[in-house]
Amino acid sequence: MNECPVARAARLRPGGRALVGNGHASTYRDLDAAVRRWHGALAAHGSGRAVVRSENRPELVALLHAAPRAGVELAVLNARLAEAELPPLLERLGPALRLGALPGGAPLQGFASDARPADPPPIDPSRVHTILFTSGTTGRAKAAQLAVGAHQASARASIETLRMDGDSAYLCNLPLFHVGGIATAIRCAEAGATLVLHDYFDAAASAEALASGVTHASLVATTLRRLLDVRSAFPDSVRAVLVGGGPVPPELLARAHAAGLPVLLTYGLTEAASQVSAELLGEADGTTAGPPLPGTEVRIADGEIEVRGPTMMLGYLGEPPLRGWFRTGDLGELDARGRLVVHARRADLIVSGGENVYPAEVEAVLLAHPAVVDCAVVPWPDEHLGQVGCAAVVAPEPVAETELRDYLRARLAGYKVPRRFALLDSLPRNAAGKTDRPALLAHLRGRR
Repeated sequence: MNECPVARAARLRPGGRALVGNGHASTYRDLDAAVRRWHGALAAHGSGRAVVRSENRPELVALLHAAPRAGVELAVLNARLAEAELPPLLERLGPALRLGALPGGAPLQGFASDARPADPPPIDPSRVHTILFTSGTTGRAKAAQLAVGAHQASARASIETLRMDGDSAYLCNLPLFHVGGIATAIRCAEAGATLVLHDYFDAAASAEALASGVTHASLVATTLRRLLDVRSAFPDSVRAVLVGGGPVPPELLARAHAAGLPVLLTYGLTEAASQVSAELLGEADGTTAGPPLPGTEVRIADGEIEVRGPTMMLGYLGEPPLRGWFRTGDLGELDARGRLVVHARRADLIVSGGENVYPAEVEAVLLAHPAVVDCAVVPWPDEHLGQVGCAAVVAPEPVAETELRDYLRARLAGYKVPRRFALLDSLPRNAAGKTDRPALLAHLRGRR
């Protein structure tokens, strides 16, 4: 059994800063008091599972820490999903307390304000802490079940790698419905550090935070570029900036280093409670995603990255438990120093501004349009987002690009909607009858 990291920090350094952002500030004594109220509110409701959908806010941080105290599984849904995407996810989760922007959801603000505080019990590390949906290669969302112990193991390994301590302040502008945002919140509590919470990424606000005492941050290539566009120099108080979510151009890394940002490339996935590997301070050269985190094992089998260790999920909801090595579907290799080189994300995956977009999901929606008889969505390079979707559409009768885009926007999150469309007479197919994506990409590039 483990002690809740917030309870431990409140016991050891009650006056230490725990959470700041947008006019809100709390010590670990304050945060623990809020977590106790949320624990009491969850216990009073009596549900073994809660589902929440919300943008970043202090109440969500308290809920995140209260759920394992109350023995409640917390399913965190992407606040950017279209309303039409919610019902199948909620159905799969079954009966649960609904919080935030959900049908019948109770508002986060005030939900626990009048609850009787509950004393923190020991926490079972084997219990499910969070349930996070992550699209599978078929486009059907899978729900990764992450245990308390997996999140804590991830946090401790990251703290060691990033050299965090009680004086650290970590900028969190990643959404708390993503594993990266959740990992940041737990990482700070484990270290007794300050979580600097922003509602969303804002380049000017992030630059100001990093220039004013924030020591750590997590970004993707597109947000790093926007950060450097508004500020070209940072103080040496910045200890580490993790950059993941896809490839990072060498010129962007050079700009970051020139600005004084100690960038560490990292590779991770939801199923591993965030990070799998990261460059080490003093050894980062931007050519790899670094060695595996302490306690994590990585191997390459037939060119595919496989992972195992204490940070791995228990398994997908409704599927058998995970045993042994997890096949990521990503391609890579380990160099002579044991550092991970990632060649490609999942075979068809589009990584757009740090968001994962699976073509099969978008294609399924496009095919439901009455004018579309065939389609394929492939990655297209983009200067700002790294990649965007390009939809190749076969329609017997003319259909306007704006009509297709509006149709998708009504049914999918905005980041999943292709930025480019191409109307074709037919799609190239291989001997198995599947879309020949390399041939399609070559054809589309020839049309530019």
